[in-house]
Amino acid sequence: MKVLQFPLARITIVFVLGILLAFYLKPNPEFAFVFLGITICTFCTAYFLLRKKFSRTIYFGITTYLLSFAIGVSTQIVHTDFYQKSNYVHHQTIFEKNHLITITLREKLKTTPFNERYIALVNRIDKHERSGRIILNIRKDSLNHTFEIGNQLQIKGVLYKNSAPKNPNQFDYGKYLENKQIYAQLYADVDEIAINPVIEKNIWYYTSKLRTKIISNLEKNDFNKTELNVAIALILGQQQDISPEIIRDYQYAGAVHILSVSGLHIGFILLFITFILKPFPNTRNGSLLKLIIILLSLSLFGILAGLAPSVVRSVTMFSFVAIGTHLRRSVNIYHTLLISILLILLVQPSFLFDVGFQLSYIALFFIIWLQPLLASLWIPKNKIARYIWDILTVSFAAQIGTFPLSLYYFHQFPGLFFVTNLIIIPLLSIIMIFGVLVMILAALDSTPVFLSKILEWSILYMNKIINWIASLEQFIIKDIPFNTYLFLSSYLLIVAAVIWFKKPSFNKLAVVLLSVITVQLSCFKNYWNIENQQEWILFNSKKNTLIAERKAENVILYTTENLLKTVEKEEVLKSYLVGNFSSVRAKKLVPNILFFNGNKILIIDSSGIYPKNTIPDILILRQSPKINMERLLQTTKPNIVIADASNFKTIQKLWKTTCLKQKIPFHATAEKGFYTIH
Repeated sequence: MKVLQFPLARITIVFVLGILLAFYLKPNPEFAFVFLGITICTFCTAYFLLRKKFSRTIYFGITTYLLSFAIGVSTQIVHTDFYQKSNYVHHQTIFEKNHLITITLREKLKTTPFNERYIALVNRIDKHERSGRIILNIRKDSLNHTFEIGNQLQIKGVLYKNSAPKNPNQFDYGKYLENKQIYAQLYADVDEIAINPVIEKNIWYYTSKLRTKIISNLEKNDFNKTELNVAIALILGQQQDISPEIIRDYQYAGAVHILSVSGLHIGFILLFITFILKPFPNTRNGSLLKLIIILLSLSLFGILAGLAPSVVRSVTMFSFVAIGTHLRRSVNIYHTLLISILLILLVQPSFLFDVGFQLSYIALFFIIWLQPLLASLWIPKNKIARYIWDILTVSFAAQIGTFPLSLYYFHQFPGLFFVTNLIIIPLLSIIMIFGVLVMILAALDSTPVFLSKILEWSILYMNKIINWIASLEQFIIKDIPFNTYLFLSSYLLIVAAVIWFKKPSFNKLAVVLLSVITVQLSCFKNYWNIENQQEWILFNSKKNTLIAERKAENVILYTTENLLKTVEKEEVLKSYLVGNFSSVRAKKLVPNILFFNGNKILIIDSSGIYPKNTIPDILILRQSPKINMERLLQTTKPNIVIADASNFKTIQKLWKTTCLKQKIPFHATAEKGFYTIH
């Protein structure tokens, strides 16, 4: 694979490995910095001793890779807020009792049915200066004030740590926030908030004001709200107000990537700016002025779009393309890609763990690496056919590259992705041109109605096309089980196959066949693991009781009558079935007594009726039964008491107190999550 012959490629890979090691193993910072110091000294020594022939010696290469690895480890530690002594996580009792917390609003997030949400920076806790990022939730039922980015607020409250998923195989939102250096959330009513009249006016404040101004001016032109929200996502990268139905349609059609600003969008913007600057002379000074304008325009757009990982990556990469063009040199796209990765991760290593960042880079790499091979399979003579073929080959290259990653994260595959891209990409180019122009004019308070209407109608028809493609659900493959073993072995097979197709040989074919065997072994390992597993799970299901008994891939469900027919549509259960390569064999109503692996399980519902003289190992309470808890515990003597989420919270507190007195463990699924027996 020629790309690995670049020294920069190997250096980048080793640097990324350093970030990964620091992220997962969390080494002692002092040890990491000592290691960095040693590698710097070793590198310098090797350089001065071997500088006349360092290109031909392995020792200089080893010291270079060690230094790159140490920089990766140190970069991750330096940019991890948890290691900062001023971070709020190190403040005593911050998660235990109320404190006076002073914060500054940084970014508006998507609202929930109950809360307006913001990312906020912690300034002070009580009288101590602190730092760190939190999620601020302001309850909607009390919201009578619009907050601005840059507002400084004082709130008396308690921070809540990020919690683990309450059900198995669910998306770990707490870990997702932690990867973004957010370790806690704060909940408040408006009447509990004191607002500092002085607003912190920084780059985030001004970009937020500019976005608000643009949206306000477009609303004055009667720009339809649905299309406006999509326009703001396409041009400015802000997805907060897009309806869940629109996002679902784009996901099913395989076009959700266009709702987050990426290389495709930045490429259109670069072409548009270059076209506008054509009248500038191609003299040395004229070329330099064009470069400065392009770099400033791309940078300002990146800031305006909220510096999302995909935006930063694309702006950085196309900035290097512009610089290479200015220097009149052929731009090696692999070098451009690698330099952009290094620069971005040096500044913000947490981007490495962002799904959008991963998908963007892998898609772009496969477009560069695989698309020329696919395009060479057929060379149309007709210009229109060539244009269509180019779009198809780019789409297939990106989809092949991101296929394992998409299955790993989303467990679904849009079968009509090529149809979507064939129709949408030409339309998107028109939308981007008009969109950028309309946004600029809206920022200058002079948006012609006819231009905003052209943009609105273009997005309207694009949404209709996307909705039509998404409605063909028979082409959408959902709930595909996929784990780490299949993920790694699939990429091994894809890479080996592409290398073989590029330049066939017996050795490369042997590697492809070994990769196929690796995929088969991964499937066999999954099958073996599942066949030797059995477990009993009480899910954390609000207002309902949901129990699963799994032996190998077969699941027996126990639930309430109102959920019996629709239980397989519950997201809680779907995640579990997909994560365990399982399917439902039978559905039954919840009985009073169950047995599993030698455990006798007594279940008491709202009736409060249960068999007398029963001594269970596990006692489950559901639907808030009216019982005398002390008497029940004395007669049944269970090893543990479990209350599912169908019980009232107030009664669960009383049960917990009684269990503590009787020295019997108490497990509430609403508090601690699901309960399992193996």
